[in-house]
Amino acid sequence: MFAAAQSPTGAFDVVCMTASLGGVSAYREILAALPDSFPAALVLVQHRPVRQVDSLVKVLQYRSALPVRLLHDTDQLTSGVVHVVPAGSWAAFSPEGAVTLHPLDGHCAADPMFASAATAFGPRLLVAVLTGRQQDGALGVRHVRGAGGRALAQDLATSEASGMPSAAMATGCIDFVLPLPVLAHALVSLVMVPGAAGMMRVSLPPWAAVIPPAMAT
Repeated sequence: MFAAAQSPTGAFDVVCMTASLGGVSAYREILAALPDSFPAALVLVQHRPVRQVDSLVKVLQYRSALPVRLLHDTDQLTSGVVHVVPAGSWAAFSPEGAVTLHPLDGHCAADPMFASAATAFGPRLLVAVLTGRQQDGALGVRHVRGAGGRALAQDLATSEASGMPSAAMATGCIDFVLPLPVLAHALVSLVMVPGAAGMMRVSLPPWAAVIPPAMAT
């Protein structure tokens, strides 16, 4: 299993994030706050048009102490690496961290990716829904919490577009709603500080729309 093999002592081995409008700036701020010793594999979804030359990786590399790479089909997730999902695709994962890319049908790349990651990594998964329009990520966080993972959302005051974080919050499955600078530091604490994940656990409200693991296909 990827999680056990990569980080036997840390709380989370995989961090998946999604963003749309305003996401490039948000990702740059988050990556600038992560140390080069950050141990989890990161996977980023950024809604953008499919172009012959995808410049997002180069843009994110500028402020990141971690290596930033574009994901390819059959890649393997690597600890301490930022993996960028290609435009027009969504990523699925095996428990060993093998990546399969699928053509995107519609605009929701995070929902199927979060669901696949929840099935593969269970409680070792941490996700974040950042600024963006529409609702991508809202269905996915239900799978994540149903599998025992954790979910964060960017607060509306620091979001350039409120649709995606608002939709995720409305499920009741978000552990913490945080301003962008605080969210970046929360990722470091949850992943790297021993015991932080257990201390920062939030119970789901009774109305939360969780999808149990047995239904996460």
